[in-house]
Amino acid sequence: MYSTADSCCPECDSRVRHDGTESVCEQCGLVLGEDPIDHGPEWRSFDDDDTSPVRTGAPLTRSRHDRGLSTEIGYSSRVKGRKRRQFARLRRQHSRAQISTKAERNQVYAFTEIRRLTSALSLPTSIRDRACVLFDSAQNANLLRGRSIEGFTAAAIYATCRADSVSRTIEEITTTARASEAELKAAYSALNRELGLPTGPIDPVEYLPRFACALDLPQSVEHRAQELVSDARERGLIAGRNPGGIAAACLYTAATEASCDLTQDDAAEVAGVTPVTLRSTYYDLIDA
Repeated sequence: MYSTADSCCPECDSRVRHDGTESVCEQCGLVLGEDPIDHGPEWRSFDDDDTSPVRTGAPLTRSRHDRGLSTEIGYSSRVKGRKRRQFARLRRQHSRAQISTKAERNQVYAFTEIRRLTSALSLPTSIRDRACVLFDSAQNANLLRGRSIEGFTAAAIYATCRADSVSRTIEEITTTARASEAELKAAYSALNRELGLPTGPIDPVEYLPRFACALDLPQSVEHRAQELVSDARERGLIAGRNPGGIAAACLYTAATEASCDLTQDDAAEVAGVTPVTLRSTYYDLIDA
């Protein structure tokens, strides 16, 4: 391709005219170069070309089995009688045709459940999409055979939260999910064993901001609790213990030092552990 800066045609040595995005020879019509880049907006609107930014549709998403590329037959209040019944039949047949296999039907149900759980747990869309990808990988590896779909949806969210260092306990997920704790743990073990999830030990520090906010504790108590977690890690008090219980015990210890009104029952309830578990860690922190 020739540069648009050339003033002569290489074929007939005639003058080149630069018209818009093209460079064309005036004599023989040879197109020497073109620059079809449109620097204007990508949307179009036939009603009001100046103010209405109408787009072509929603972006692709991994939270739907068809990446969001499907279409739907809409509703209209102006259609009456036989035509309305015909469109109702078309919508029903169109909905059935979108799901052709049992695997797609399981994906539709699982992705809907993942979207519901991430919304109820106030998780970002990145967690939602990655959990859907993880469920798809588990389905392709035939890990769902003999296990519940609800357990795998909850386990996918829990595994994604752990991989992204987002603090969510098993108790919090099972309270909202339609799966029991045993189903979640069985599905998570299968995911971790077969897919090799990049998850490590949970850091109790991840729970401190959320627990401190739920208990309405000042920021100074939270900072002191972070120091207590670091001290407990150096003394080997964290290994083999519930990280939520460690975080609750450190918050309770810091609140006691600051003379804040916090009971063991309240701290244990926020962390989803028993007061006995909290007291055991609290006494170890005091002794240390």
